[in-house]
Amino acid sequence: MLKFKPILLKAAVVAFATTLGLGAAQAADISGAGATFPYPIYAKWADAYKKETGIGLNYQSIGSGGGIKQIKAKTVTFGASDMPLKPKELDEAGLVQFPMIMGGVVPVANIKGIKPGELVIDGETLAKIYMGEIKTWNDAAIKKLNPSANLPATAIAVVHRSDGSGTTFLFTDYLSKASKDWNEKVGASTAVQWPTGIGAKGNEGVANMSGQTDGAIGYVEYAYAKQNKLTYMGMINKAGKAVRPDSDAFKAAAANADWAATPGFEVILTDEPGDKSWPITGASFILMYKNPSDPVAATEALKFFNWAYKNGDKMADELDYIAMPTTVSKLVQDKAWSQIQQGGKPIFAAK
Repeated sequence: MLKFKPILLKAAVVAFATTLGLGAAQAADISGAGATFPYPIYAKWADAYKKETGIGLNYQSIGSGGGIKQIKAKTVTFGASDMPLKPKELDEAGLVQFPMIMGGVVPVANIKGIKPGELVIDGETLAKIYMGEIKTWNDAAIKKLNPSANLPATAIAVVHRSDGSGTTFLFTDYLSKASKDWNEKVGASTAVQWPTGIGAKGNEGVANMSGQTDGAIGYVEYAYAKQNKLTYMGMINKAGKAVRPDSDAFKAAAANADWAATPGFEVILTDEPGDKSWPITGASFILMYKNPSDPVAATEALKFFNWAYKNGDKMADELDYIAMPTTVSKLVQDKAWSQIQQGGKPIFAAK
């Protein structure tokens, strides 16, 4: 299993981009950029795909905002974002969008003596922490949720993303649903005007900063928390139930998705109903051109995505991601991939 310890991550990204890119040099390089949320599973898939086919993948884990900019600038074959684009923006840019993987965003804390999963938090309290209204770990609101925990008077060091981030979009979208104050004063986006805290780049940076700062609280995709042994927190969901972050909780939230309802698959899975639903669940999306300037490279990318849909479930489960159901991948092939064309004909037909 691939490891993504924060101190080694920058080197890992460079090695991943370089070595996997070389394998595709004789064919068409598969180049992509964007969300850090799915990077661990994309890296795992890419390693297996290269061993099987000899074709590599160069994926830059730079954040959803960067991925959107790079695909619009036509510097990569595909972009990746955890915030789905609206149909109007897709049409104006000549892009198609489809979901590739689902997972959960989790709050993580660095408190001496507190173990992973020992604390639980709700949306209202989390919003107050990120608004700077709750300043210490022994605050009455946190103690009320965790009466048996030995909470210190340590100051809370708020950590948030500094780059344009789909993980931030999911996190702030949830806070906007859970807290009226947050919704009115801050709102939801890939980048917001943070009321307090220190910024870090990527899920990697937030994981690193949270793990090294005494009293820190941050938010990361669950694979980063798990791989880096961070102290994740449980949450109180919309049904009022305490839930732990795991594949079952993410699947429970994802079960509510209606992928056929919109032309661009723009489904948001935060604050979903259900006793077992994890409240900050989301999908990561791929962006590609309907009429790619390099159809050979675009075809190679679709071959990789098709392979991942068919063969990536077990690897996704190992990292606590949720693979897209077969019904959804078939819908993607019919609604999205059929629009990626050259000379009026689809460039790739899934088998």
